Amino acid sequence: MTTAIPLPGKAGDGFDPETAGGSATGLGHLVRPGEIDVSHGAILYLEDVTVSFDGFKALNNLSLSIDEGELRCVIGPNGAGKTTMMDVITGKTRPDAGKVFLGQTIDLARLDEPSIARIGVGRKFQKPTVFTSHPVWENLELAMKADKGWWASLRARLDREAQRKVEEVLALLHLEPEAYRLAGDLSHGQKQRLEIGMLLMQQPQLLLLDEPVAGMTDQETMELAELLNRLRGTCSMMVVEHDMEFVAALAGDAGRVTVMAEGRVLADGTLAAVRSDEAVIESYLGR
Repeated sequence: MTTAIPLPGKAGDGFDPETAGGSATGLGHLVRPGEIDVSHGAILYLEDVTVSFDGFKALNNLSLSIDEGELRCVIGPNGAGKTTMMDVITGKTRPDAGKVFLGQTIDLARLDEPSIARIGVGRKFQKPTVFTSHPVWENLELAMKADKGWWASLRARLDREAQRKVEEVLALLHLEPEAYRLAGDLSHGQKQRLEIGMLLMQQPQLLLLDEPVAGMTDQETMELAELLNRLRGTCSMMVVEHDMEFVAALAGDAGRVTVMAEGRVLADGTLAAVRSDEAVIESYLGR
C-alpha cells in the first residue's frame, strides 16, 4: 500500500523529497494511476529553488505554491526569473537547490521533460507552435493523448469519443467556423487559442502559459481572457504576463497575483493589494 507524504505548508516541517518519491529510485509516483495526489489542496509546490547561470542567480530561494483548480497570474520585470521558473517546473532546467513537487508525491526536479508532460503538465510558449500545413481539426487530433504516432493518427479514422472531444474543444476555442482552414492561415490570436486547445487535448492537470497575449490585438487579448476564464476549474493554470489589462481580466477582485523580482517572490495577493505595495511600485509598476 502506498503512503502519501503530506505536502508541507512551509520549509522545515519534515518534508523529505527522498521519501516523497514513493519508489526505490525516488522519481515520484502517482498514488492512483493517472492521478496526481492533491488531497492537501496544492497541485504545485516550490520551496527555496535556486538556479544560477555563470554566477547569476536567475532564481534565488524562490518559494510559491499553486492550489488545485487555481488560475494564478505571475507578473514582474524582465529578468525576474519567470521563464526560468517555468523551465524548472517542466524539467527543461535543473535547479541547483530546492524542492519542486507536483501534488504531494511527484518530485519534478528528478524527472525529464517528456515524463513531466506525460503526468499532466502542459506548457505554452510565447510563440504559437501549430502544424501550419494541416487543418485546425487535424491539429487537435494530432495533439490528442493517445498511444499512437502522429502519422498513424492522420491515417486513422476518429472514433466517436475522439470526434466528440475535437468538436467540444473547437467550440470552447470558438474555432468551429475555422475547423477546415489550414492552421497557417489563422490570425495570430486564433493560432494562440488553437495551441491552447492542442494542450487541452492532452488533458493537462497543470497548464503553464508564458506571455500568451504577446503580439495580440486588444480584441484577441480579451478573447483569450474569456477562454481562460471558461477553463477555470477544469485544470490548474499559471499565467506569466506583462499586459496588466489581461491580468486584471483574469485575476478579478479576488484572484491571487504573484509578483517576482530578482529571482524570488516580491509580493503576493490580490491585484489591488500588489498594485499598492510599495516594493512592487518601486521595482516594477512605477509611480
